[in-house]
Amino acid sequence: MKGLVCLLLLLETFVCVVQHQVDGGLNENEISQQLRSEDGRQNPPQTDTLRELTATVTEQKANIRELTATVTEQKVNIRALETQLRGFINEINHKRNKYHSVNVIQNLYFFTEISNLTLSQVELRKENRDREIAFSASVMQSGDGYIGPFTTEITLTYRNVITNIGNAYNPITGIFTAPLKGAYMFRFSVYGYGPTPATADIVKNGERVVIAHDYRPQYDLNSSNGVVLILEVGDVVYVRLWSGRRIYDDQYNRNTFSGFLLFPLREQELCRM
Repeated sequence: MKGLVCLLLLLETFVCVVQHQVDGGLNENEISQQLRSEDGRQNPPQTDTLRELTATVTEQKANIRELTATVTEQKVNIRALETQLRGFINEINHKRNKYHSVNVIQNLYFFTEISNLTLSQVELRKENRDREIAFSASVMQSGDGYIGPFTTEITLTYRNVITNIGNAYNPITGIFTAPLKGAYMFRFSVYGYGPTPATADIVKNGERVVIAHDYRPQYDLNSSNGVVLILEVGDVVYVRLWSGRRIYDDQYNRNTFSGFLLFPLREQELCRM
């Protein structure tokens, strides 16, 4: 019974020592003195049991120091990770702001280019409309009959206008007036019946350029010709029927005069020609 009481006292002392140690209490010398005091009051000293308890407390203190060091190290690692994470967040925000700025600039550039392109398209369409020059006409508006022969050359008036884009051809006078400097293509045809020849020519500013001619004693007469002319603004082109010649026209538009702008020319382009 006495031994059991001693053992209970020793256990109670151990618990108090450990609790006090956890709370920052007794050191090893104080524990030894307390154990010797308690044991002295009850029993003679028990050296082996005291040594075991002292060793246990020492081991627990070592474990606590190791855990404290581990916790301290983990806190340092956590602070380092927090610093790194903040750096990543700042870098992402910087890149996002930079990307947003670049994106805004690209959008502004894109819309500017679209606006410029739209203006260029409008100007190009207007310029192309100014360059849309073409006409085609025949002699007779209705009915049929002969034109000629005359004792002098006459300018043929092609009154039946089929096309007159740009209104550069005048059906009253039969004259085409160049609205732009450029290269123009002209073509005309003559039709008649023998034995009177059918002869006409294209005239530029009063000068003969090319002719279309056909002759035979009887039956149909057909001929045509064409030419590309370099015209200045205001130059005139027309078809002239020769003296003593005759043509015939009807609803089939047998005698025609046509022309159109191939392309405009600038001064330097004219100098190379």
